[in-house]
Amino acid sequence: MERPCDDVRENLKRIRETMAQAAVASGRRPEDVRLLGVTKTVPPDRINAALEAGVTMIGENRVQEFLEKRDALRLEGAAVHLIGHLQTNKVSRIVGLVDMIESVDSVRLARAVSDASVKRGLVTDVLAEVNIGREEAKSGVFAENLDEMLEEIRLFPGIRVRGLMTVPPILETEGEKRAVFSQMYKLFIDIRGKNKDNVVMDTLSMGMSGDYREAILEGATLVRVGSALFGRRAYPAR
Repeated sequence: MERPCDDVRENLKRIRETMAQAAVASGRRPEDVRLLGVTKTVPPDRINAALEAGVTMIGENRVQEFLEKRDALRLEGAAVHLIGHLQTNKVSRIVGLVDMIESVDSVRLARAVSDASVKRGLVTDVLAEVNIGREEAKSGVFAENLDEMLEEIRLFPGIRVRGLMTVPPILETEGEKRAVFSQMYKLFIDIRGKNKDNVVMDTLSMGMSGDYREAILEGATLVRVGSALFGRRAYPAR
């Protein structure tokens, strides 16, 4: 007899297998690539099923949604990342409640996160979000402006830059996907090689449900998987 959320457990097993195969094919160990479960619109019971099955990291897109679900989640031992666009006026509501903010895309936002962190006696881990496809509708700094942004934000006392994140364009072929992820990996390695103070560069967050395998093949250290783990999103009626 099927238990509630058995599909989440089965999906997780398949995802882990694909991740392991891709990691080995890229010359790494399976444990070198981490899985983040994207929980946008996912109810707490399904998130808790994933946590109980071994997911150790979840990511929320919206501050308000996470705050509404937080008390119902069994987060002991699990990390929470904010992965969606963060408005500066909401920074104070989320700093201290998440382990990492992956979507820092401007000096202004980085300063707000730093200031809020300092007020709480914290240092918040962040990723710099790169708009690798140069898409007008997406957040993120353009690749050619990344170094300049990092030079400024690495001096802020309340943040620690841990790496890069991207949401790539929607592409059809494996070759197209891998080419974009390869660009991100080269950027990641280039920044890491400069050994900037307060820029650790140990996390390259790229790859989602439709392209996480290709992202791992090109060097991702963290993949953000939602619908492949939890099923298609059920958006609330308006």
